[in-house]
Amino acid sequence: MRKNFGKKTWMYPLPVLIIGTYDENGKANAMNAAWGGIYDTNHVVLCLSASHKTTKNIKAKGAFTISFADASHVTEADYVGIASANDTADKMERAGFHTTKSEYVDAPVIDELPMTLECRLVKFNEDGNIIGEIVNVSADERVLGDDGLVDSEKLQAISYDPVHNVYLKTGEKVGNAFKDGRVLK
Repeated sequence: MRKNFGKKTWMYPLPVLIIGTYDENGKANAMNAAWGGIYDTNHVVLCLSASHKTTKNIKAKGAFTISFADASHVTEADYVGIASANDTADKMERAGFHTTKSEYVDAPVIDELPMTLECRLVKFNEDGNIIGEIVNVSADERVLGDDGLVDSEKLQAISYDPVHNVYLKTGEKVGNAFKDGRVLK
């Protein structure tokens, strides 16, 4: 038997994306956004309201970064989602985040978060969503596996549970993509 809940914005998993931008004066900002993901090959989409400082910064600079919040930085990631750079000038300092300028786009890489997509603004679509092109992916060596690629267990990315308003740690392998289903062919 199933239970109906009606219209809800419930999607699993919702990655906890930390969007990094610079303002018109080169000051770094970050915000927590759960409504975003892959849009097309090498492209991402972010659903951010126009009132966010981050949205204004993306329009001004034409660039942004997306870092994946991890289990070690839940408090900091949550803070940049509940504090607004529109009224909290020292938001990054309060979060304890430090940044390094991306080599590829005019946006900050958050040093504490181990994996970042560095993106160039492509456009704002008809709904106001932000479409960006991924021009580089960078990852701290501490989250790389023996194969030299990102190891999800080491990354310990978190996702947002919109039903219970909690963060969950991801990373446990449960199967092999493009392989396990072959047994049913």
